[in-house]
Amino acid sequence: MSSTFGNTLKISIFGESHGAAAGGVADGFPPGEKIDEKELLKMLARRRPGQKNTTSRAESDLPEILSGVYNDQTTGTPVSVVIRNCDMYSRDYETLKNVPRPGHADYAALLRYGEAADRRGGGHFSGRLTAPLVALGAIARQILARRNIYVGAHLASVWNITDRAFDAVKLERETLLAPGEKEFPVCDDAAGLLMQRAIETAAMEGDSLGGVVECGVIGFPEGVGSPMFDRIECGLGKVLFGIPAVRGVEFGNGFAAALLKGSANNDAFCLADGNIRTATNRHGGILGGISSGMPILLRAAFKPTPSIAKEQKSVDLSLMKETTLAVGGRHDPCVAIRAVPVVEAVTSLVLLDFLLTEKPDFLR
Repeated sequence: MSSTFGNTLKISIFGESHGAAAGGVADGFPPGEKIDEKELLKMLARRRPGQKNTTSRAESDLPEILSGVYNDQTTGTPVSVVIRNCDMYSRDYETLKNVPRPGHADYAALLRYGEAADRRGGGHFSGRLTAPLVALGAIARQILARRNIYVGAHLASVWNITDRAFDAVKLERETLLAPGEKEFPVCDDAAGLLMQRAIETAAMEGDSLGGVVECGVIGFPEGVGSPMFDRIECGLGKVLFGIPAVRGVEFGNGFAAALLKGSANNDAFCLADGNIRTATNRHGGILGGISSGMPILLRAAFKPTPSIAKEQKSVDLSLMKETTLAVGGRHDPCVAIRAVPVVEAVTSLVLLDFLLTEKPDFLR
């Protein structure tokens, strides 16, 4: 199924942007795992619409856990979560019914599903579907944290403005998790202010900006992952590309490695407290698809929000004539801001699945 991923921990996502709800089912969470509701709600609040520099759509994003949790702990049976949609303006999309929005999945959905497609707010292609991903990912993140595996992310860049990158070798828990405690998720607050000003300017111009989210993982055991197609990058890449608006994913040095000589890109092995580690970490904690014991580092690039108020060219499908449109309604001027906890959630779910599949004893 296209909206399901995972091996031992299987995740299914359902719903539409303007349907009754968005939800998810996780089959495979181990039993007896305590759920910290405050932490779960805190992670969802970071993704919630209506914050500064985000869409004005006002959703409470309060999750209803329908099964799989009893007395605040997992039972071992499927965990199902529903997040109700309460603030939809479907009428905003009536004028777009016959005119596909450039950069959106409107036309592709029509090609794939015909007139049966629910295109209100993007339907099942909407970023709204990341809400249940974050809810389930928050549970996975808590399970990992109890084993001293920590997942955190920050807004690495917006447009041409960059934040301070995570230290690839000596990444500390406090540094990793600090951006998630802030109103604007960056390491360098000065850079964050410049990003916010650029986003506000773009919004006033009826435009939008793209951004990059960097995610780090520390404490993940070495020796996890399998060649060729069950590499850690394969598992993460597949699901990260499932996040709406993601257009690129890289690990470690990523594409920058292609600009280096081997002598400059290789990470020399060394001893650190009796453990074999690398002096640098251009490989991003993954070699041959297998975790090396170094921090896992990845980046996901998000395109600018395609729904913009500036006039764009399109085609009226009912008349088969070229036309123009300016998209109204409520849209994020930069989706990457709210994507930070989504990347954390996806990374947590995928890495927990790897551990449950390959190293189940590690979780006992």
